[in-house]
Amino acid sequence: MLEGIEFLNKEFFWLFLLLPLLMLWYVLKHNKQTAELKMSTIKGFKITPSRLTKAKHVLFVLRLLALALIITALARPRTVDVSTKTKTTRGIDIVIAIDVSASMLAKDLLPNRLEALKKVASEFIKGRPNDRIGIVEYAGESYTKTPITSDKAIVLRALNEIKYNTIIEGGTAIGSGLATSVNRIKDSKAKSKVIILLTDGVNNAGFIDPKIASELAVEYDIKVYTIGIGTNGTALSPIGILPNGQFQYGRQQVEIDEALLKDISKVTGGKYFRADNNKKLAAIYDEINKLEKTDVEEFKYYNYEEKYRPLVLLAFGLLLIEFLLRSTVFRSFN
Repeated sequence: MLEGIEFLNKEFFWLFLLLPLLMLWYVLKHNKQTAELKMSTIKGFKITPSRLTKAKHVLFVLRLLALALIITALARPRTVDVSTKTKTTRGIDIVIAIDVSASMLAKDLLPNRLEALKKVASEFIKGRPNDRIGIVEYAGESYTKTPITSDKAIVLRALNEIKYNTIIEGGTAIGSGLATSVNRIKDSKAKSKVIILLTDGVNNAGFIDPKIASELAVEYDIKVYTIGIGTNGTALSPIGILPNGQFQYGRQQVEIDEALLKDISKVTGGKYFRADNNKKLAAIYDEINKLEKTDVEEFKYYNYEEKYRPLVLLAFGLLLIEFLLRSTVFRSFN
């Protein structure tokens, strides 16, 4: 296919093989029809070749060009203009529930668990242009950082503002965080509702049992993906606050209630993941991104413009010129 042009019937190009045969036939015919006169010497003659005799070959060239144009026209050249239109047929509503307890400042992920999560979650949000997303924060209690919205700028700004603070009650209330997330998404009209719940601890605060929150998610057909974040063994974690207000760090045992997180994801039809480094955390969000795909329909519109007509007209024009020359200028040579 030439630039911007395609040929619908390429098999007609095989006819170009006839052109060399026609040229050979013409040369042989011309030599056969040319009369020869043998003389012992031509010193007494002045030879003046006829220009019209040589120019007569133009008639054959015109006919060959016309034939080449007709063959090209038979191959059906045309231009194709392709336009696409996409339509989202199935949206997904997602709530990201983030543990913001002090242990999320542990440095086993760089620069710490919370900042590593924010970076990965930000890329995840940017990769979901057709979905609505909300954010829930929880520690010893939980609250909505931003309701589900299609405005990614609002969600990303809210995510960037998340940080550890002493206003929220200490501890890890997994049940409360999950229940608040369910409450935010339960009335959604989306065909698929998803909660991504991340924690680095055990349920040791709040008034809502995580199993009850899981049952609520099941009742509203909400799928929960759970992520346990933190290395196995010990991690460099905050153990106190220095006089200057900075955290004092020390080695602390990592304790994650994996059994609970696995149970929540299994009951709701989700999946449990464990992130013990930055790379693994990014891979987890990539996998969730692939598991929860928004269906997008793409419509392609093809606009074809046939290009054979000018070739046919030009071919007939050449044949007409050839006919007129043969009937006038070269008439005496027929």
